[in-house]
Amino acid sequence: MDSALIVSFSDKSTEYLTKILQKASVKDIDSVSDAGKARRVLIDKDYDLCIVNSPLPDEFGANLARDIAVKKTSQVILLVKSEVFDEISYRVEEYGVITIAKPINNSLLWNALRLASATSKKIKAIREENLKLMQKIEDIRIVDRAKCILISNLSMTEAEAHRYIEKQAMDMRLPKRKVAEEILKIYEY
Repeated sequence: MDSALIVSFSDKSTEYLTKILQKASVKDIDSVSDAGKARRVLIDKDYDLCIVNSPLPDEFGANLARDIAVKKTSQVILLVKSEVFDEISYRVEEYGVITIAKPINNSLLWNALRLASATSKKIKAIREENLKLMQKIEDIRIVDRAKCILISNLSMTEAEAHRYIEKQAMDMRLPKRKVAEEILKIYEY
């Protein structure tokens, strides 16, 4: 993980968590003292990890953790008092929030960071794959639109239009999408 946001009202906890994150090779660490500031910061910047140390002065922190997990791809660790651990953990775990009871056990926190890091890498890989698939779908749509143009304007069959685009792409050493875009430029006003 490259970046982290610590949301904690306690300066001592912020200092402790910063040291742990630095040991975990997190390079970009920001901190804020309440949920409102965290929400404002998260509008402009994405983080690989968000640690919410509850309670916060303007809210408990569980809603913030849930909102971050739902709206962002950040991994979220929520630190709560052991008395409310079961209740809060049950409320946020379905959103992918990792909950840790306080007082914090160093090895448990370290394991949670490793879990969050592994999950973050997996999510990034899935996101990249999703972007590639979305690009392929868009390429297919454009090529299909170009084929429809060729069929309607040049009275080609679907197979002829497909072959025409493929042949043009091979002859000009261009992707089929580029050929299709050129066809669309010519025939669409």
